[in-house]
Amino acid sequence: MSSVHADVWDFPFDEEGLELNESYRRARTTPGLVRVQQAYGEAAWLATRYEDVRFVLADPRFSRAMSMTENCPRTTEGVQRGGLLFMDRQDHSRIRGLVAKAFTMRQVAALRPKVHELTDTLAGRIASGTPPVDLVEGYAKPARSTVIFELLGIPPEDRDGFRGLCEGVLSTGAMSAEEFGANHVKLNGYMAELVQRRRREPGEDLMTALIAARDVRDRLSEDELVNVCIDILLPAYQSQVPNFVHALMRQPGTWDRLVAEPRLLPSAVEELVRFVPLVEGAPFPRYATEDIAIGGVAVRAGEPVLVSMAAANRDSSVFVDADELVLDREDNRHLGFGHGIHFCLGAQLARMALYEELGALLRRIPTLRPAGEAVWNTEMGIRGLRTMPVGW
Repeated sequence: MSSVHADVWDFPFDEEGLELNESYRRARTTPGLVRVQQAYGEAAWLATRYEDVRFVLADPRFSRAMSMTENCPRTTEGVQRGGLLFMDRQDHSRIRGLVAKAFTMRQVAALRPKVHELTDTLAGRIASGTPPVDLVEGYAKPARSTVIFELLGIPPEDRDGFRGLCEGVLSTGAMSAEEFGANHVKLNGYMAELVQRRRREPGEDLMTALIAARDVRDRLSEDELVNVCIDILLPAYQSQVPNFVHALMRQPGTWDRLVAEPRLLPSAVEELVRFVPLVEGAPFPRYATEDIAIGGVAVRAGEPVLVSMAAANRDSSVFVDADELVLDREDNRHLGFGHGIHFCLGAQLARMALYEELGALLRRIPTLRPAGEAVWNTEMGIRGLRTMPVGW
């Protein structure tokens, strides 16, 4: 079993739009794991094959909490501190259990009519207007942010401020550690203030339920309460729908097939989650707490491992025609929502929102087409379009 550190690859790999760099394919076909070095922190192992990625995500011997150090591998100077994504099994399970009830099938079903009405109204407004329209600002952002703001109970008058803070925290631009930290402090302070207001004026929303868990049952600390609200807000803030539409438009006949066969929409959403990369690179290193063998490589205790779910989702040993968008793919065991204890808590909500957001466009604007050059946002940790002009 090898433990020799071979050549170190620069990471993340250069990429543009939704393309996956050829280096991911080379890494998948390279025996064992590859060593990578990011702009900051120590070198790490990179897992790209489906089975290796799934193994690391599920094995409790890998710690997320240990990554909150100044030497952790990362792309920005600042180091993220705390939150649900940085907890290990015991604390994570305690808090996840409090939040999970808001994301049950029943709760998602209860929210669905409101999401359907919202997306239908927004898509109808676009259809009745004059093209071209920016699909990002005119549809995707208001649809997605409204859904998550409604879920948390963020008042309408606070939403513009939250949008700006979210984009500042998600940015991967050339920020100093001080600027990175300041953005997080602002968002934490804003959320903490809103929590206090929600205490005085409770509602029928997730934040009120979490406050009750804190105040009545004392099951999480005040800092944990604020961090959980932020952890729910940030991952859901950026809509994938423009990316999905872009991917569908690039494959001739795919959009028109979905228009003609709406029954394919559930499987198409799953396939788009598999096919379309969500994040840049492979964030959130996991540290081995003991010596562990992965893919024939001996990862020593204290060494970090990065996992690329985007690369794993293109593993041809698991997915037939892995680099193709197959709308009616069966048994789609993708890792787009993660795996193990950090499997996306809001996966059911995300599926529903994506279905409604994409479905409204297919129904209301069936002749939707690109109407200009799409511009990609190159300073966000989440892959996405800055603008996407469309016509019909």
